[in-house]
Amino acid sequence: MRKAAGTRVAIGSDHGGFDLKRRLVRSLEEDHGIVPLDCGCHSTDAVDYPDLAVAVARALQEGRADLGVMIDAAGIGSTMTLNRLPGIRAALCHDTFTAVNSRAHNDANVLVLGSRVVHAGEAVRILRVWLGASFEGGRHQRRVDKIRALDQGRDGGVLS
Repeated sequence: MRKAAGTRVAIGSDHGGFDLKRRLVRSLEEDHGIVPLDCGCHSTDAVDYPDLAVAVARALQEGRADLGVMIDAAGIGSTMTLNRLPGIRAALCHDTFTAVNSRAHNDANVLVLGSRVVHAGEAVRILRVWLGASFEGGRHQRRVDKIRALDQGRDGGVLS
């Protein structure tokens, strides 16, 4: 596992994920020495999760962050939004196994969590192992290359 220190992390949430986002910001700062780029939201006032998911994605696309974290109530809508954006490989994770797998096999660059699916303690553990995992390459590289080709409007052999 690689060290997370020095990694730039963008984090965002909708109102349903706001409290968990605050807990994960604290974990990033205190446990990992990372001062995250907070892409919003900043209260429990209702907002639309696609707006915040796009803000997290833009931080990665523009090079202001290396990795992203997005939280909404279930995580599903944010994952759907994020995975429509070029260069983003968002993984909705519910446990440490899916977190490690998303990085090791899929080179996920955004972790998505559902605040009503995982409790805060588990979310902190998921974040820790996700940050510590790294892409294994090898046989997985071919598959990630096919995903990247789709970003560029090519099928990358997926439809062959």
